Amino acid sequence: MRTRILGKMLNTEVQEYLNRNDIIIVPVGTTEMHGGFPLDCETVISEAYCLRMAEACDGLVLTGLPYFYAGATASGRGTVQVTVRQGIDYLGAIARSLLRLGFKRQVYMSFHGPAHMTICPMIRDFYDETGVPALYMDCMIQFDKNKDLLTDFLNDFHSITVGAYKVMNRLEDVPLVTGYQHTTPQSCAPFQDLFSLGYQSAAVGYCFGENGDHMSTPDIPDVATRDALAERGESLIDAMVERMDMPHVVEQMRKLEEYGHENEKKYPWMPSAWNNR
Repeated sequence: MRTRILGKMLNTEVQEYLNRNDIIIVPVGTTEMHGGFPLDCETVISEAYCLRMAEACDGLVLTGLPYFYAGATASGRGTVQVTVRQGIDYLGAIARSLLRLGFKRQVYMSFHGPAHMTICPMIRDFYDETGVPALYMDCMIQFDKNKDLLTDFLNDFHSITVGAYKVMNRLEDVPLVTGYQHTTPQSCAPFQDLFSLGYQSAAVGYCFGENGDHMSTPDIPDVATRDALAERGESLIDAMVERMDMPHVVEQMRKLEEYGHENEKKYPWMPSAWNNR
């Protein structure tokens, strides 16, 4: 294919694709302060993973979704903050539009900690309304499942960030910077006992007190350093995506929809069955 990114395709190319397949992978991002990295870095990480995932399972990618609930980084002057509810409604409208077009297997991916608050409610409401099981793959969970690939979590996280820009042909957008490494604890560290009582950023409301709270960034003094980070990061992205086994994932989604339709016949009071009478 000339490209797998939906917005770069011709309408006729999308039609040709939908004649043989129905997979769309949607990276859900943010625009938020992130140390010495560009504000859209967590969007770009998600996009890079989704592109590699689409290549592995013959899917398309819907990019261009960088404005969702950021969370504690709202204290940053460059952070664009959208409420959780607004994000749920907007993403749900996109999911319904994609379904009308013929994309029955929809996979949503994010590298952003609080993204589950937006994506998970949409996934469940979408199923009850349509009977179609969309899937959320949390990239942070994929990190946890593949710890053996990582020699040092924080350094490899930074490498993946730079590598993602390389995958998306945007490596030069990563600036050469120094002075963004931080050795002091986060200003909100005294409240860690509260933060740990719930899942990631969903336990309690707060914002970072210092710009340096999110995110410490390694020195990237020259192009050679940036290139080395990018090479390491791209290799980690490729290794993780290979382990995801996307052909198996999308085949399971097809079988799960069939399973759901059988249940709808047995239990017509299920929301998906009731809503589609």
